[in-house]
Amino acid sequence: MTQTPRQPLDPDDLAALGEASTATITTQLFKHGLRNTFLAGLTCVTPDARRMVGEAFTLRYIPAREDIDTLEVYDDYDHPQRLAVEQAGPGQVLVVDCRGQGRAAAAGNILLTRMAVNGAAGVVTDGTLRDIEEISRLPLPVFATGAAAMTNLAQHHAVDLQVPIGCAGVAVYPGDVMVGDTDGVVCVPRHLVPVIARAAREQELQEAFIVARVAGGAPLRGTYPPDEATRRAYDESRGALPATD
Repeated sequence: MTQTPRQPLDPDDLAALGEASTATITTQLFKHGLRNTFLAGLTCVTPDARRMVGEAFTLRYIPAREDIDTLEVYDDYDHPQRLAVEQAGPGQVLVVDCRGQGRAAAAGNILLTRMAVNGAAGVVTDGTLRDIEEISRLPLPVFATGAAAMTNLAQHHAVDLQVPIGCAGVAVYPGDVMVGDTDGVVCVPRHLVPVIARAAREQELQEAFIVARVAGGAPLRGTYPPDEATRRAYDESRGALPATD
């Protein structure tokens, strides 16, 4: 597939998305009319590396076929799965379309260790992984549906890199931004990154103010969602308005 050159993303926008929760980001995407951006059913399998942000590098699997997906495939250094592992580099998240099929693993510890060494930003799949105990210790954010010991060749045939895919029922295009945290993974369309990043940062600041008020005994009415008085108090706390007596 011919790749159209993409303009680099603003590092500050990526940082803002990386600091925001997936809950905040999905809310902002919802405000912009996007309802299907959260990859439901995935959990983080690396407890020490739960925060993730990076550009999507996609890999598509189709169902395996016994006369093609044989053990000899393991010897092919140019197999699409191996190429994806080698090519997904710093700032990129490998997103693997397993069609929601979990009976065989999408990958294992050796391949994900290679990705960690290469500086990849993370791995996301709507399938399973094997060697989960070893993977759980990697300094690489990894999100999957669970574990399966069976080799990927039993169910998966890798066919395409860097093409639009579906992962957990969400359309993911190469270069979209994937954000992950304890709640799961959300896909931010690349062209919306600047506006979503800035709105998410503002929402996080406002909600921190609201949480402090609620924790201090304020009722929900007038506080959440904020009425005019609460919004003014927030603006004053941010220095956006002069304090009133």
